[in-house]
Amino acid sequence: MKTVLVSAVALIDVDGRVLLTQRPEGKSMAGLWEFPGGKVEPGETPEAALIRELKEELDIDTWQSCLAPLTFASHSYENFHLLMPLFACRKWQGTPRGLEGQEMAWVRPNALRDYQMPPADVPLIPILRDWL
Repeated sequence: MKTVLVSAVALIDVDGRVLLTQRPEGKSMAGLWEFPGGKVEPGETPEAALIRELKEELDIDTWQSCLAPLTFASHSYENFHLLMPLFACRKWQGTPRGLEGQEMAWVRPNALRDYQMPPADVPLIPILRDWL
């Protein structure tokens, strides 16, 4: 089974809320809510992938020094195994906006379970909730 490396981030605002984005129609798991991020390209670090993905998807800039490793997900889907480091980030430049038409929600940590998420993301919720 192929392992896919995906990097994700919990963007945390000054009120302690976490940004979730909704997977748009036409993508696998459309309609589910997730932490922003994306696939790590060959030759890219997870941090570099996040910096690139945040610019491409949300039109914000951040820096490697602002990405704190928090935890990771390891989950087998039907056709691949997902390995996903989750970083925390409290500092970025710009206002997040969905450049791919995705919905966004700033969510209090204790309300994260109210959003339907991909199976790999669900075990990250208590870790993030306890950390914040």
